[in-house]
Amino acid sequence: MTASSEQGNTEPTSIRSCATGRQYELRRGDAVAAVTELAAGLRSFTRGGVLLTETYGDDEISPGGSGITLAPWANRVEDGQWFLDGRKQQLDITEVSRNNASHGLLRNTGYALVEESRFGVALEATVFPQHGYPFLVRHRVEYRLSEDLGLHVRQTLTNDASAGAPFVLGAHPYLRVGDTPVEELRLTVSADTRLVTDERLIPRSSAPVDGDVDFRSGQRVADLAVDVALTDLHYRDGRARHILAAADGSEVSLWQDEACRYVHVYVSTVYPGRERAVAIEPMTGPANAFNSGEGLRWLDPGESFSMEWGIDYRPGAAAR
Repeated sequence: MTASSEQGNTEPTSIRSCATGRQYELRRGDAVAAVTELAAGLRSFTRGGVLLTETYGDDEISPGGSGITLAPWANRVEDGQWFLDGRKQQLDITEVSRNNASHGLLRNTGYALVEESRFGVALEATVFPQHGYPFLVRHRVEYRLSEDLGLHVRQTLTNDASAGAPFVLGAHPYLRVGDTPVEELRLTVSADTRLVTDERLIPRSSAPVDGDVDFRSGQRVADLAVDVALTDLHYRDGRARHILAAADGSEVSLWQDEACRYVHVYVSTVYPGRERAVAIEPMTGPANAFNSGEGLRWLDPGESFSMEWGIDYRPGAAAR
């Protein structure tokens, strides 16, 4: 991902003054991605001018966490509390309506530039020891436009402390297919199990997918109002793939590697300017993993862990 590995592609990225900080623009063929300094977020991804993610204005932070990356936990921690060696840890409550700590510690942090080229950028931020999370870890996020013009993302957490550190990694992209109303799209997610949550969206059990949370054969987005984590994903060649498809055959897909054993599907009815918006969130563990232990991983001192995901596009038959 260094400039030296992309011969002849060392042009500087465009930078604008925005609420989400520096904007890193990646271009390759007809693919264009915009990455933000704030939360190492994906602000937009287009192919041939077709917008494949939800986006927002220069003077806005990402609505609904659109495109942000998540560390050192994804989703929620119940009451912001968990126990470390028998001692209660109290995180800040950031989802006040449900009294949870939500989406990690870096969503309001600016990431430093580590490497940059025309086709890619790598950003990094540090979580310093603090109340509720007494560990020193670094989160590195690398975006790259591949030869096939897909977007490839790699998130890596490194433990710089002298004791083991717990974590869950994730990301929060919202997908779309150009100007096609999202409610007209069909969502397919190949997952066999759902996590059953309480009214605060904290998992209490699991069950086979059924009804409006069974996406294996596809469901029309207009019929959905879901906020659910799924697991037992179907992997092929090391990737699980989730698809939003339009009637003309065009589709956007999000894939995640086998380090990501969970995906959260959220169909929002409050995304600004949209009747529906669909977040498909790859995660290494579900909500409340710090308490349940499900999907929770620990990094030894000096150890690193990576997850990978990406977005691909297939145009409709008329555009091929």
